[in-house]
Amino acid sequence: MYLVGSDNAAIGFPAAMERLRAGAPAVDAVEIAIRAVEANVEDHSVGVGGYPNILGEVELDAGIMDGRDLTSGAVAALKGYAHPISLARLVMARLPHVFLVGEGAARFAREMGFEREELLTEVARETWAKGLQPEFSDADLAAICERDDLWRWVEMATDPERTRGTTNVIACDAQGHLCVGVSTSGWAWKYPGRVGDSPVAGAGFYADDRYGAAACTGTGEMAIRAATAHSVVMYMKMGVPLQEAGRRAMRDLNDLGGRYLAGMNFVAVDAGGQHAGFSSYEQATYAYMDTSMDAPETLPRLHVPVTARWERTR
Repeated sequence: MYLVGSDNAAIGFPAAMERLRAGAPAVDAVEIAIRAVEANVEDHSVGVGGYPNILGEVELDAGIMDGRDLTSGAVAALKGYAHPISLARLVMARLPHVFLVGEGAARFAREMGFEREELLTEVARETWAKGLQPEFSDADLAAICERDDLWRWVEMATDPERTRGTTNVIACDAQGHLCVGVSTSGWAWKYPGRVGDSPVAGAGFYADDRYGAAACTGTGEMAIRAATAHSVVMYMKMGVPLQEAGRRAMRDLNDLGGRYLAGMNFVAVDAGGQHAGFSSYEQATYAYMDTSMDAPETLPRLHVPVTARWERTR
């Protein structure tokens, strides 16, 4: 039994491991670990305190997949509910669908008994305002909802190295079943309704007990275009060892064209329990914990360079 994930997921690993030791399935462990990050107001990439979109509204995305049968659930552009990973799991369990968005996701949350919460903390609001300055004045921000050129503002406000963040977890239970989950507040200052790879099965996450699992953080648009999480697992299905599978999936991103290319990270495991992290950034790390450990440890990711190109139209 083990847990693998992004560094910020480590806060939830002890409680998740306790449940695994008690015989809980991997899906329980993933939900428990990610909920801890969603509730952490100091983490501005997920849940309560997550950075908002360009209008100052927090929109949350999450997805989960059970490696036993490839069932999956996801929600996106969810407002007013702090735990999208739990809602994604209920989509997987209660509906004949995989993916709910926007008001439909919020309605389902209400039906499932979720309580509405204020997600935009004062710190996140202040950071939003400062993040849009000096490009935008206080008067601009006060009238931002009335703009008809919001798309230009999104481009001007974007710093590809500072405006993204996500948490992800892969769990393996006592029966050897895999589960993967991802949760995020998405790209800070994003255009309203933007959805990245985090809730998209095959792009931001994928799990198959027969071969392995993977989960991404970074530039979600790139992972969507390259089906990065699925690519890692597909390479392993083809017989490629874990580390080489990760390298190949990362190098595939270099075949992408376009003006908006930046960084990528992912964690991955194979069916035999080997684990690894990969990043286009040097000295990046990931979190790991197994049943022999009292606390998670931080391990280095393999560095695989990826083309970066961020151009503006103005």
